[in-house]
Amino acid sequence: MRQASSNGLLDWSTINTVLLDMDGTLLDLHFDWHFWMDVIPQAYADKNQLSIEDSKTIIHEKIHSLTGTLNWYCLDYWTEALNLPIAELKRELKHQIKVHPQVMEFLMFLKQNNKTVVMVTNAHQDSLAVKLEMTEIGPYFDKLISAHDLGMPKEDINIWSEIQNILPYNPNSTLLIDDNLHALTTAKTYGIKHLLCATFVSPKLAPVDPKDFDHFSCYSEIMPPR
Repeated sequence: MRQASSNGLLDWSTINTVLLDMDGTLLDLHFDWHFWMDVIPQAYADKNQLSIEDSKTIIHEKIHSLTGTLNWYCLDYWTEALNLPIAELKRELKHQIKVHPQVMEFLMFLKQNNKTVVMVTNAHQDSLAVKLEMTEIGPYFDKLISAHDLGMPKEDINIWSEIQNILPYNPNSTLLIDDNLHALTTAKTYGIKHLLCATFVSPKLAPVDPKDFDHFSCYSEIMPPR
């Protein structure tokens, strides 16, 4: 495991395709954390006349039971399961969506160096849409892929071969950047050669423990010096 630096962790001349996660990797994860840990429990408590403590216990248990599955990320599922307008509630908070520092510079660097840039996110299509609306990241991508389009999360190794049907790529010249260790693990098993864990997910949340993956905390660490 190596801490990323501009002095040799990545040889950009060997990378043609860059697969990028969205939430936590490009965008401040606190938006989603606050939404699911605070806003939804409060809405559920109000609707069902529960204390906020009981509501949080119920919601957190439901969320925990689905960790690593597509439903964990699915706004349609939670709308039905909780009988709450999840997408509408998320839109009400859209002004809180923030891009990480240096992300725009990094995306510009990728474009200037003619990399094929693909978003691969577990986020539901409705969540992806509002985040693209509130940021300027969209135009930098050659393709935007939601795991919901493929019917499987990045925790499922089959997603990496399914992406080949949408935009073919060579695993040996592909870089995946993600804060999800399970996604990095399935990508490694599939054969994607270059893997980086984005450890900085929010100034308000603890950094990700990258375990055995090479990692970085800010994008200047993985861009060549100007």
